[in-house]
Amino acid sequence: MKVAKRRHDMLEAVHAGITSIEALCRHFGISEATARRDLGALSDQGLLVRTYGGAAAHIGHREPELTLEQRRTRQGDVKARLADCALGCIEDNDTVLLDGGTTTAALAARLGERRGLHVVTNNLAALPWLTQLPEGHTTVLGGDLRASSMTAYGPLAHAALSRLTVDRLFLSADGVTELGLCEASPEQAWLKEAMISRAAEVYVMADATKLGRASQQHWTPFPHQWTLITDASDERLESFRALGATVRHPAATET
Repeated sequence: MKVAKRRHDMLEAVHAGITSIEALCRHFGISEATARRDLGALSDQGLLVRTYGGAAAHIGHREPELTLEQRRTRQGDVKARLADCALGCIEDNDTVLLDGGTTTAALAARLGERRGLHVVTNNLAALPWLTQLPEGHTTVLGGDLRASSMTAYGPLAHAALSRLTVDRLFLSADGVTELGLCEASPEQAWLKEAMISRAAEVYVMADATKLGRASQQHWTPFPHQWTLITDASDERLESFRALGATVRHPAATET
């Protein structure tokens, strides 16, 4: 089968629900390397989105990744409210894992209100708030620097995670849809998946603008049970509850 024809048929197969690498290999009688190459080409054309282990039908236009400063200035008041809600889930002496992102950095700014915390993070932008935790300490996941988000990632970060378990994990994302957590790079998505595997409880912090947003092409699947911390209060939440989420809302601001 010619490459162009196979890729056209593969796109139709993904739309029909054949989405895993293994299923596509069986369906087309091709190797895993060939299937990954074809999916990568279709993803580069914006025709589908890559997931770990396969693909999903394209559900949104890919957008340029925002700079760290742009993210800091967006929804700042909402991020502060989400951080306040997340703080209510943390107890003294917990071991807490903080993902990269400005929303989790807003939570880092509040962690001094708890005592005896052990905070593990790859979020270098959050470090200024983690230097003086009362009776606590901070472990920084090493690795390669992703300057656009001021995070560490890569094999060294994964190696450090493999030696740790945590009570609570707080994640952020570029978008949150039924597919999972949307990110700009496969390294980010893979690291989030590794974080989830090391946590007893998983919390996703996402303001209402991120729900249903599929602006990037790499995905981290949800665990079986997790908590969504969001200011959204519309029908979109039902789809996440069906995916195992408990929804927590920040307190309403006074007017």
